[in-house]
Amino acid sequence: MPRTREELESWERQFLAPYAQFSAESRGRKYVEEPPEWRTQYQRDRDRVIHSRAFRRLEYKTQVFLNGSGDHLRTRLTHTMEVAAITRNITRALRLNEDLAETIALAHDLGHSPFGHTGEKVLNRLMKEYGGFEHNRHSLRVVEEIEQKYPRFPGLNLSWEVREGLVKHFTTYDHPAKRAGFDAKSSSLEAQVANLADEITYYSHDLDDGLDSGLLSEKDLVRNVRIWRQAAREVRKEYGELPDECRRYFTIRCIIDVQVKNVVGTTEARILRSKVRSADEVRLQSRALVQYSPEHRKLNQELRDYLYTNLYFNPVVHQPNLRAVRMLEELFHHYVAHPKEVGERARKRFRKDGRHRAICDYLAGMTDRYAMQEHERVFGPTPPAGLKSETGTGSH
Repeated sequence: MPRTREELESWERQFLAPYAQFSAESRGRKYVEEPPEWRTQYQRDRDRVIHSRAFRRLEYKTQVFLNGSGDHLRTRLTHTMEVAAITRNITRALRLNEDLAETIALAHDLGHSPFGHTGEKVLNRLMKEYGGFEHNRHSLRVVEEIEQKYPRFPGLNLSWEVREGLVKHFTTYDHPAKRAGFDAKSSSLEAQVANLADEITYYSHDLDDGLDSGLLSEKDLVRNVRIWRQAAREVRKEYGELPDECRRYFTIRCIIDVQVKNVVGTTEARILRSKVRSADEVRLQSRALVQYSPEHRKLNQELRDYLYTNLYFNPVVHQPNLRAVRMLEELFHHYVAHPKEVGERARKRFRKDGRHRAICDYLAGMTDRYAMQEHERVFGPTPPAGLKSETGTGSH
């Protein structure tokens, strides 16, 4: 006999830690639905995210290098899948709710603009007088309003805990769980894991893409980045001389393993010291419990600084960023002046959300490829010089 939702919920009670977020204790959905029969609430959420149009579009959105620059370079979709994998590993080790954490990881970039974080910055500037733009909050907007798949409600009607996990940059004053008699300051542990797994993923795998592109070199990394130097030493000690591709892969794998082990060990100790016994007690903590050790945080900051200097702000990457900025700016102003050229679903939102917000939503939903095609359609057959070269357009 197949396992029912009730049996799956009972399994959670038996095997997960008491401070995990149990699916049976979900605060529910904005629009009431019959509960799933063979899945937990969070398993239903995960499936809804995977089947969304916004999720499929991630395949053609920039991670660091412009989509289409190379067959093996990461896209926003492959990045998301890697975040979900690391998230599952950490939550499993800590006996947290894998389904919830995985869903947050899969949905965390649904609201990302084309052209990476450069695209996000220009949309935020263009929307300064209309509420700004930030991709985490826009991910929430995508799942609550913009996706239109179900007959009885807008959005995906995801559970409260998934939506809480998408709003990563709230303050203690606007935490979504804050209510009378409950002074929430933090998110669930599952949301905290997904957030940190995102960082582990993009720094480690941007190293891989930077090396693959030739913009980074192993020799320079050995000289300047301690976490790389330590990992390279371990790989050489264990395996001796390896072919270039294999050596790079195992070095980065070693970095990820070290980071995951550090997060699991540090977090377990912090949870024990905090004495939390429920998911809501976690939310009352003034600081996140899922963290690196102080020494490891320094190592990661060193890696972060190196990537900003040598990859994200490398002229080969940064100059196309500036051209992408101009492209989005020109499209934004063109649509404001010619609103009938915006897609039909976006036009329908003009009255409710205002012209500028609806146009911003329309641009944020574009893939790199579609934004380039639209720019060519509107402004002529020649895109800004060099935009289609094999260069990058995103940074962290």
